[in-house]
Amino acid sequence: MLPICLVRTKNQAGKIVTTKTAIRLGFRRFFILLLISSALVWLVSEAAFQIQKGENDRAPQVYELVIPKGTAAEVSLGQKIPEIPEEMVFVVGDTLLVRNEDNSDHQLGPLWIPAGASASLLMEKAERTAYSCSFQNTKYLGLLVQESTTISTRLAALALAAPATAMFLFVYSLIIWPLSPREKDMKPASSSPRGINANL
Repeated sequence: MLPICLVRTKNQAGKIVTTKTAIRLGFRRFFILLLISSALVWLVSEAAFQIQKGENDRAPQVYELVIPKGTAAEVSLGQKIPEIPEEMVFVVGDTLLVRNEDNSDHQLGPLWIPAGASASLLMEKAERTAYSCSFQNTKYLGLLVQESTTISTRLAALALAAPATAMFLFVYSLIIWPLSPREKDMKPASSSPRGINANL
Protein backbone atom coordinates (compact mmCIF):
# COMPACT_ATOMS: atom_id res chain seq x y z
CA MET A 1 0.00 0.00 0.00
CA LEU A 2 1.15 3.55 -0.68
CA PRO A 3 1.99 5.57 2.44
CA ILE A 4 -0.53 8.26 3.39
CA CYS A 5 0.95 11.69 2.99
CA LEU A 6 0.15 13.96 5.93
CA VAL A 7 0.06 17.73 5.54
CA ARG A 8 1.65 19.15 8.65
CA THR A 9 2.09 22.62 10.07
CA LYS A 10 3.93 23.92 13.12
CA ASN A 11 2.28 26.00 15.80
CA GLN A 12 4.04 28.56 17.94
CA ALA A 13 5.13 25.91 20.45
CA GLY A 14 7.03 24.02 17.77
CA LYS A 15 4.50 21.17 17.67
CA ILE A 16 3.22 19.61 14.47
CA VAL A 17 -0.52 19.82 13.79
CA THR A 18 -1.83 17.35 11.22
CA THR A 19 -4.52 18.28 8.70
CA LYS A 20 -6.91 15.79 10.31
CA THR A 21 -6.52 17.47 13.68
CA ALA A 22 -6.91 20.94 12.17
CA ILE A 23 -10.13 19.93 10.38
CA ARG A 24 -11.55 18.42 13.56
CA LEU A 25 -10.72 21.54 15.56
CA GLY A 26 -12.17 23.73 12.81
CA PHE A 27 -15.45 21.86 12.76
CA ARG A 28 -15.71 22.04 16.52
CA ARG A 29 -15.09 25.78 16.57
CA PHE A 30 -17.54 26.39 13.73
CA PHE A 31 -20.25 24.38 15.51
CA ILE A 32 -19.77 26.42 18.69
CA LEU A 33 -19.88 29.67 16.71
CA LEU A 34 -23.01 28.47 14.90
CA LEU A 35 -24.78 28.01 18.23
CA ILE A 36 -23.63 31.44 19.40
CA SER A 37 -24.63 33.05 16.08
CA SER A 38 -28.08 31.44 16.20
CA ALA A 39 -28.67 32.85 19.67
CA LEU A 40 -27.42 36.33 18.70
CA VAL A 41 -29.40 36.46 15.46
CA TRP A 42 -32.54 35.28 17.23
CA LEU A 43 -32.20 37.90 19.98
CA VAL A 44 -31.54 40.74 17.51
CA SER A 45 -34.32 39.72 15.12
CA GLU A 46 -36.84 39.24 17.92
CA ALA A 47 -35.95 42.62 19.43
CA ALA A 48 -36.42 44.28 16.04
CA PHE A 49 -39.67 42.38 15.48
CA GLN A 50 -41.11 43.46 18.83
CA ILE A 51 -40.13 47.10 18.22
CA GLN A 52 -41.57 47.22 14.69
CA LYS A 53 -44.42 44.80 15.29
CA GLY A 54 -47.65 45.85 13.62
CA GLU A 55 -51.22 44.69 13.85
CA ASN A 56 -50.71 42.49 10.79
CA ASP A 57 -47.87 40.50 12.39
CA ARG A 58 -50.09 37.75 13.73
CA ALA A 59 -51.52 34.33 13.00
CA PRO A 60 -54.51 34.03 10.61
CA GLN A 61 -57.94 34.70 12.13
CA VAL A 62 -61.62 34.60 11.21
CA TYR A 63 -63.35 37.99 10.79
CA GLU A 64 -67.11 38.28 10.75
CA LEU A 65 -68.91 40.89 8.66
CA VAL A 66 -72.61 41.30 9.49
CA ILE A 67 -75.07 42.65 6.93
CA PRO A 68 -77.72 44.31 9.10
CA LYS A 69 -81.44 44.07 8.50
CA GLY A 70 -82.78 46.70 6.08
CA THR A 71 -79.46 47.03 4.20
CA ALA A 72 -80.96 46.41 0.75
CA ALA A 73 -83.57 49.14 1.24
CA GLU A 74 -81.02 51.70 2.43
CA VAL A 75 -78.57 50.89 -0.38
CA SER A 76 -81.34 51.30 -2.96
CA LEU A 77 -81.75 54.87 -1.66
CA GLY A 78 -78.00 55.51 -2.02
CA GLN A 79 -77.38 55.51 1.71
CA LYS A 80 -74.15 54.25 3.26
CA ILE A 81 -74.31 51.46 5.81
CA PRO A 82 -72.22 52.70 8.78
CA GLU A 83 -71.61 49.18 10.12
CA ILE A 84 -69.87 48.11 6.89
CA PRO A 85 -66.43 49.59 6.10
CA GLU A 86 -65.41 50.63 2.60
CA GLU A 87 -62.19 48.59 2.83
CA MET A 88 -61.09 45.71 5.04
CA VAL A 89 -57.50 44.69 5.83
CA PHE A 90 -56.42 41.07 6.24
CA VAL A 91 -53.31 38.90 6.33
CA VAL A 92 -52.77 35.83 4.18
CA GLY A 93 -54.69 32.93 5.71
CA ASP A 94 -57.47 35.05 7.23
CA THR A 95 -61.09 34.10 6.60
CA LEU A 96 -63.89 36.59 6.04
CA LEU A 97 -67.22 35.25 7.29
CA VAL A 98 -70.17 37.23 5.94
CA ARG A 99 -73.41 36.80 7.88
CA ASN A 100 -76.55 38.12 6.20
CA GLU A 101 -79.21 39.33 8.66
CA ASP A 102 -81.05 41.26 5.94
CA ASN A 103 -84.32 40.17 4.37
CA SER A 104 -82.75 40.20 0.90
CA ASP A 105 -80.04 38.05 -0.66
CA HIS A 106 -76.63 39.67 -1.16
CA GLN A 107 -73.46 39.09 -3.12
CA LEU A 108 -69.79 39.83 -2.42
CA GLY A 109 -67.54 38.91 -5.33
CA PRO A 110 -67.69 35.11 -5.65
CA LEU A 111 -69.89 34.78 -2.56
CA TRP A 112 -73.66 34.47 -2.72
CA ILE A 113 -75.22 35.02 0.70
CA PRO A 114 -78.95 34.22 0.95
CA ALA A 115 -81.05 36.01 3.57
CA GLY A 116 -80.40 34.54 7.00
CA ALA A 117 -77.38 32.55 5.78
CA SER A 118 -73.58 32.90 5.91
CA ALA A 119 -70.68 32.44 3.51
CA SER A 120 -66.92 32.59 3.95
CA LEU A 121 -63.98 33.72 1.84
CA LEU A 122 -60.39 32.58 2.44
CA MET A 123 -57.60 35.12 1.81
CA GLU A 124 -55.11 32.95 -0.06
CA LYS A 125 -52.58 35.47 -1.37
CA ALA A 126 -51.36 39.00 -0.77
CA GLU A 127 -53.19 41.48 -2.99
CA ARG A 128 -55.31 44.61 -3.10
CA THR A 129 -58.63 44.10 -4.83
CA ALA A 130 -62.21 45.34 -4.93
CA TYR A 131 -65.15 42.95 -5.12
CA SER A 132 -68.57 43.81 -6.45
CA CYS A 133 -70.78 44.21 -3.41
CA SER A 134 -74.56 44.46 -3.19
CA PHE A 135 -74.57 45.77 0.38
CA GLN A 136 -72.48 48.89 -0.34
CA ASN A 137 -73.89 52.06 -1.86
CA THR A 138 -70.70 52.24 -3.98
CA LYS A 139 -71.35 48.67 -5.19
CA TYR A 140 -67.77 47.71 -4.27
CA LEU A 141 -65.91 46.52 -1.16
CA GLY A 142 -62.13 46.93 -1.02
CA LEU A 143 -59.98 44.11 0.34
CA LEU A 144 -56.31 44.51 1.24
CA VAL A 145 -54.50 41.23 1.97
CA GLN A 146 -50.95 41.51 3.33
CA GLU A 147 -48.21 39.05 4.20
CA SER A 148 -47.84 38.45 7.91
CA THR A 149 -44.66 37.87 9.92
CA THR A 150 -45.29 34.58 11.71
CA ILE A 151 -43.03 32.27 13.70
CA SER A 152 -42.31 30.25 10.54
CA THR A 153 -41.06 33.28 8.59
CA ARG A 154 -38.93 34.35 11.56
CA LEU A 155 -37.39 30.86 11.79
CA ALA A 156 -36.71 30.92 8.05
CA ALA A 157 -34.86 34.22 8.45
CA LEU A 158 -32.86 32.68 11.31
CA ALA A 159 -31.91 29.68 9.15
CA LEU A 160 -30.56 32.03 6.48
CA ALA A 161 -28.75 34.50 8.72
CA ALA A 162 -27.19 32.24 11.38
CA PRO A 163 -24.86 30.18 9.10
CA ALA A 164 -23.60 33.31 7.33
CA THR A 165 -22.93 35.01 10.65
CA ALA A 166 -21.16 31.91 11.98
CA MET A 167 -18.92 31.72 8.89
CA PHE A 168 -18.04 35.41 9.25
CA LEU A 169 -17.10 34.91 12.92
CA PHE A 170 -15.22 31.71 12.11
CA VAL A 171 -12.96 33.36 9.52
CA TYR A 172 -12.10 36.23 11.84
CA SER A 173 -11.58 33.88 14.78
CA LEU A 174 -8.86 32.08 12.79
CA ILE A 175 -7.03 35.37 12.43
CA ILE A 176 -7.36 36.37 16.07
CA TRP A 177 -7.17 32.91 17.68
CA PRO A 178 -5.44 30.36 15.41
CA LEU A 179 -6.41 26.74 15.94
CA SER A 180 -4.49 25.45 18.96
CA PRO A 181 -4.86 21.72 19.70
CA ARG A 182 -4.42 20.21 23.12
CA GLU A 183 -1.06 18.72 24.02
CA LYS A 184 -2.16 15.14 23.33
CA ASP A 185 -3.32 16.12 19.82
CA MET A 186 0.13 17.46 18.87
CA LYS A 187 3.38 15.77 17.84
CA PRO A 188 6.93 17.00 18.49
CA ALA A 189 8.38 18.84 15.53
CA SER A 190 11.43 16.49 15.49
CA SER A 191 9.34 13.34 15.04
CA SER A 192 8.08 12.21 11.67
CA PRO A 193 5.71 9.43 10.54
CA ARG A 194 7.27 6.30 9.12
CA GLY A 195 7.96 6.60 5.43
CA ILE A 196 7.85 10.40 5.46
CA ASN A 197 10.98 12.54 5.28
CA ALA A 198 10.83 15.14 8.05
CA ASN A 199 12.75 17.57 5.84
CA LEU A 200 10.01 17.62 3.22
